[in-house]
Parts: sequence; C-alpha cells; structure tokens
Amino acid sequence: MALIALAADKGSPGVTTAAVALAAVWPRRVLLAETDPAGGDLVYRSAAAHGGPLNPNTGMLSIAATARRGLVPDQLWDHVQPLSGGLEVLVGLGIAEQAAGLAGLWPTLGHAFASLGDSPNAPADVIADCGRVSGDTPAVELFPHAALVLLVSRTEPEAIARVRDRAAALNAKLHGGPRGAASLGTPLIGVVLVADPASAGKLASQVNDMLVHAQTGARVVGTIADDPAGADQLAGRKRGRLDKSLLIRSARKVTADLYQQYGAAWSVPAHGPVGGHVGGHAGAGA
Repeated sequence: MALIALAADKGSPGVTTAAVALAAVWPRRVLLAETDPAGGDLVYRSAAAHGGPLNPNTGMLSIAATARRGLVPDQLWDHVQPLSGGLEVLVGLGIAEQAAGLAGLWPTLGHAFASLGDSPNAPADVIADCGRVSGDTPAVELFPHAALVLLVSRTEPEAIARVRDRAAALNAKLHGGPRGAASLGTPLIGVVLVADPASAGKLASQVNDMLVHAQTGARVVGTIADDPAGADQLAGRKRGRLDKSLLIRSARKVTADLYQQYGAAWSVPAHGPVGGHVGGHAGAGA
C-alpha cells in the first residue's frame, strides 16, 4: 500500500476537494490525512460519524506528542475520526501557528504514513492533503516517503506555467535533475487538472506534452471535473446524488487509472469496491 500526497503550487485550485473525492472512491481502506501546515478545513466543514462536530484536538495536533516518542504506524488510528460518510480522517491543524509543534516530525510522519500499508492489524493507503507547497513548507518532507506526489492545478495559462515550474523544482529536489516521461523515479510526480469535462481530454494531452517537453519528470495522470455543485454535495452543503456527480465520476476514473498503472506496486489486495464512502457527506474544502 502507499502514501499519495496531494499539493498545489499557489492559490486554491481544489486540493482538499480533490483529496476528499479521491479518498471517497478509493478501492482499498484509506486514511485521509490533512497535513497542510497552514491548517485544515474539514473540522469546520464536516460532521463526524456521530452527527456532531469533529474534535479539532484529535488529529495532527494530538499526534505530535505521540510522534516525539517515536511513531508505530498503527498508532495513527488512535488519532483518526470517521466522517458521517464513513471516511476515516486525520484532522488537520487549526491554525498555522500550531505547525511549530510538528517541527522536525514531518519525516517521522511520512514514514508512518508510508508504512501503514504494512500493518498486520489495519493496513491502509494514506492520501495526504498537503495544501500549497510554494515557499519553504515543511510538508514537502513527506514527499520522499510517498509513492506518488500529485500536483493539483486549474487550467488557466498562469496556473499551468506554475505547475510546470513546480514539478520541475520538485523533480530536482526529489530526484536530482531532469527525467524523461518514462522515468519511474519514486515518488512519481503527477499532475491532476481541475477542468471542464468538455475540454478536459484535450487540455490534459496538451499539458502532458508541455511537461514532457520541459523535462519536468511529471506527467498528467488524470482530470477532476470542475464541478462546484458536486463539491458542495461532497462538503454536505447541498443535497443530491453525490455518486452521480461529475466530481465523483471523474474521481473514480482517476483512481481506476492510477491503479491500472501503478497498483501492482501497491501490493496488498483490495479491501472492497471503489466508492465505499460516497454514501455520506465526506466534507471538502477549497
């Protein structure tokens, strides 16, 4: 099993929405970890399984004390809360100032996330919402432990230019230099575009060609539908058939493609069908 880290270069392209959507349809047991040092959104937007609010003190904040004494992967579950739809979440920090309590612990967390799949008791993949990675954010210290780093981007020209440059910078940091599109360096750097479904295929092809030409070492691995109504349903702000939304349908396609291409390397058998969590409100932010 694997750690999949989602991040953005700048702005709010929809990293949290993408992370929740992918986790909601993930084909195996999955833990959604809000690892944005600037703070998480789910505690403000989502209901817990018991119907009340999530506890902001149980999650990344509470795990800091445990991690300072060393962290066995199974201990992660002691800090997890289920959302009303059943998705298991490690709630993020409340404010950016709390990130000081995690100083020096990010590699420990990354190792625990990546090793959770080897747990003899409760193995799971981990999807980490790392927020924006521009500047000197400590969340990038998770990336060397990831199987896949997914950069989420919208499709405006300036957004595409930024994700190209960010991918190249991450490639240099993680792999030491330019790599071809066929490279299988770990972690693989992928780009997920948030796009209008009508033009998504063409845009994905164009952006992928640009990433290859620029020798970023990254490639487009899929597109998530730009679907505000679906995002509102996912966050519990709007009623509707979430499983029929363009957002969830596109997330299913991305997860299916990822597993077709890379799932053999994430060797633990599947725990259930894709889409185990979309029956309730998973809760998404920007």
